[in-house]
Amino acid sequence: MQPRDFSLYGAVDLGARQAAAQRRQQATQSAAASGGTVIEVTEQTFNVDVVERSRTVPVVLDLWAEWCGPCKQLSPVLEKLAAEGGGQWILAKVDVDANPQLSAALQVQSIPMVMAVIGGQLVDGFLGALPEAQVRQWLAQVLEVAEKLGLDVAPADGAELDDELDDAAPDGRPGAAPAGVGALPPAYAEARAAMERGDLDAAARAFEAELAASPDDPLAKTGLAQVNLIRRVSSYDQARARRDAAEHPGDADAQIRVADIDLASGRIEEAFDRLLGVVRRTSGEERNKARAHLVSLFELLPPRDPRVAKARSTLSALLF
Repeated sequence: MQPRDFSLYGAVDLGARQAAAQRRQQATQSAAASGGTVIEVTEQTFNVDVVERSRTVPVVLDLWAEWCGPCKQLSPVLEKLAAEGGGQWILAKVDVDANPQLSAALQVQSIPMVMAVIGGQLVDGFLGALPEAQVRQWLAQVLEVAEKLGLDVAPADGAELDDELDDAAPDGRPGAAPAGVGALPPAYAEARAAMERGDLDAAARAFEAELAASPDDPLAKTGLAQVNLIRRVSSYDQARARRDAAEHPGDADAQIRVADIDLASGRIEEAFDRLLGVVRRTSGEERNKARAHLVSLFELLPPRDPRVAKARSTLSALLF
């Protein structure tokens, strides 16, 4: 699976014919019935609905046409799997007749054609109406790549979680108190009180207890990640850490320590760029260590933070 750079900025919406507009309306109705896991995409909406969305969740493209018999066999299979996925990935349907410029940009030569977009990059897919079992195998590979890049591919519990995550760090810096703490479960109030009195171990235990009860709780995950960052940075000799990083640019551990310090100080892009540099310069264990730590730092910020999106895209390009 080889991703390649892709952008459709500047594409012109040619306007849909009446029949294409009717098909889009039908697809919109289908999307509503599927809980939003199936969407209809046009040249006008591609960058937002596919490229940008792919920075937080994998997007699978289904390129089809009304006259295509095999498309009518494959599309229901993809729609069924998207519904089963529960938000792990989004199915974006593209009517090639109604979107000729988009089809040209995607280099469509035959349909049905399926590919994925992860972190703003295209991942090669397949042509033709494959059996469901083979489609499942391909989707498993897509999710594996997405997980490696740090995207959350767990089934979504509800859109309200994204809103809570956006409120968790309103100033974009780790350690910011969640909005409306009083309305949150007791574990959050306990953790906040512990942090205010400087008891990081107690704060960590509170978040860990919440995660034991609700393993997919995004606020608890973010809170625990913030506490662990503060604990790590508190243990560093910052002057020595920066000296070691300068003297050993290929030492992942040395660079990780300074990245932690930068992130805790609000220098988020500098922290990300430092670890991306290690991924770029090294290989093997050092490279993987830097990649894994960078992905863990993404959890400290809301998933739609533009700095996270930018770093994910760069990481994707470096890995593939």
